[in-house]
Amino acid sequence: MIERIEVFVTELPVRLQRVFSSGNYDTGPLGRVLGKPVLVRIHADGVVGTAQIRPIAPGHFVADTTHSSVAAITEVLGPAILGKDLFDIEGINEACDLRLHGNPAARAVLDIALHDAMGKALGLPVHKLIGGACQPHIPLEWSVSMADDVGVIIAEATRAVEEFGIKVLCLKAADRRGWRQDVRHFEAVRRAVGEDVVIGVDPNTGWTVPDAISAIHALRPFDLGYVEQPIARRDLKGMAAIRRECAGIPLMADEGLFTLQDAYALAEAEAVDAFCIKLYKVGGLSAARKIAAVAEASNILLNCGGIASQSQLEAAATAHFYASIPARRMMGAGEFVLGLNTTAPDPLVPETDFVVKDGYADVPTGPGLGITIDENALKKYTLRHEVVK
Repeated sequence: MIERIEVFVTELPVRLQRVFSSGNYDTGPLGRVLGKPVLVRIHADGVVGTAQIRPIAPGHFVADTTHSSVAAITEVLGPAILGKDLFDIEGINEACDLRLHGNPAARAVLDIALHDAMGKALGLPVHKLIGGACQPHIPLEWSVSMADDVGVIIAEATRAVEEFGIKVLCLKAADRRGWRQDVRHFEAVRRAVGEDVVIGVDPNTGWTVPDAISAIHALRPFDLGYVEQPIARRDLKGMAAIRRECAGIPLMADEGLFTLQDAYALAEAEAVDAFCIKLYKVGGLSAARKIAAVAEASNILLNCGGIASQSQLEAAATAHFYASIPARRMMGAGEFVLGLNTTAPDPLVPETDFVVKDGYADVPTGPGLGITIDENALKKYTLRHEVVK
């Protein structure tokens, strides 16, 4: 039985700033609560399930903020699930659905904490609760920030390849100077990293349909690997038109995929070749599994993303989901490399073997998520602490 829920907002001592066409990703200055990670602990039946999510708003494509996530958990969702059986996932999901619409980041961190607790109660890693470890050795993708100076883009891309062995890159696109500038950036990176690296582009909804078609045709000679969400999230007809006109280059939905209903609509419209599942935007592992089932039934591939900036817990949750999906149903690689101590270490997990090794990460095998946080570090970096009981 769920007895109480703790909610922590934690500091990120090393600031990360990146540029997308649709806004900036910024972990924020020291001491500022907005934009900081939300960590949840669920106490039930003698075990404690822990999870962490960093809502990436404001400045991007989700509505959740740190403050809204904390409020959703402490005022509505937390009280709704107190007293429920830890393993009654569908009952818990129904209770949350009936009490509060949306709020996927809050739903995700609760759902992942529940899975961590269930795994610890059974002495099993999370992936064994959701399908096993079809892919225990997970290939990784590095998402490369936009910049006015192509040299900055090349430096980040070559660092990912040379220092960490990354074999899949995704270049942020929809430069304000037009799609031809995106092509120049892509060509420069391709020359720098060679032919053995897969390179995709992600305009984050920043292109129009005509621009997308023109850009994809121009990029094809440079071995374009895939295109992620080139146009507005709700433009399913436009996505389908791009897919028809640019056959042979996989088209992936990201901003257009939040809910199970979104997945169904995309499949019905034959708008994409792949779904990008990010746990913070779909609502956690339970929702991700349902969306994966729609993909399987529709012959649509999966990609598993999520920046997971400086969060071993968030990266581990993504890794467990990725590991549970057979390789033939996946496209690209896992985008959780920033949670693996690449740009900055996780302040709550100073010692870890969950790191990048030659472009891959091994799914954790300990009980639950398999990540142990440092309690002294949690006390040191806590900006806000709430209890629901």
